[in-house]
Amino acid sequence: MKAILTDVTLCIGCQECVAACKTKHNLEPDYPRNFHRTDGLSARNWTSILQKDEHYIRKQCRHCLEPACVSACPVAALVKTPEGAVTYDGSKCIGCRYCMIACPYGIPRYDWDRAIPYIQKCTLCYDLISVGQQPACTTACPTEATIFGERDELLAVAKQRIKDNPDKYINRVFGEHEVGGTSVLYLSDIDLGFMSYPMRDIKSSLPQTTSMAMSAVPPAFVGMGALMGGLYWFCKRKDKIRQQKNDKEGSE
Repeated sequence: MKAILTDVTLCIGCQECVAACKTKHNLEPDYPRNFHRTDGLSARNWTSILQKDEHYIRKQCRHCLEPACVSACPVAALVKTPEGAVTYDGSKCIGCRYCMIACPYGIPRYDWDRAIPYIQKCTLCYDLISVGQQPACTTACPTEATIFGERDELLAVAKQRIKDNPDKYINRVFGEHEVGGTSVLYLSDIDLGFMSYPMRDIKSSLPQTTSMAMSAVPPAFVGMGALMGGLYWFCKRKDKIRQQKNDKEGSE
């Protein structure tokens, strides 16, 4: 499975990865909105660079090993691929935005500027990695702060860096275990907990923790549909009887 490793200590905040992503996916210039979160992500920015004190931290879809967004999507518009990327098919999307609520990292964004809005997020350049190439962002990074490869190999690289420089890094590979693990990993000398919701320390995947609730959705959906259908039939029947009564009284 493919993955990305970002070493926060090597990032210089040049935003070459941001520019490469926008060019690769033909993303239009972004327009600031009052309701946008302050993390730089939007329907037109699929990756961003956050600044915390003197540190620059890249933010993008974490491509969870067992994605909460995929489990929450009722129409399979989001799919976890064998290569590691979580992809999105707008032709299937019904705009429910369950994925936005489910994501522990607050990644998917709604394209409010479109008449028919779609969810937008990083795809790990799936079209490139599926043919043996690497994402546009990792190709563009001038300091190799963000690199691409097999997840197991990148974990080994990260752990070796920690071993070789114990005073430089926090002894933790962010993304190795959180919510079941992710395909975007981080090495850092500061805590990166601020990049996710409070459940970041849950080790099991979110689909496992929400399986009982999610399994109740289909029967609830069908049951509610049947109830609403029954109410509709009852109301229409009542109107029909009243109309027949009025017609009969009028004819008399």
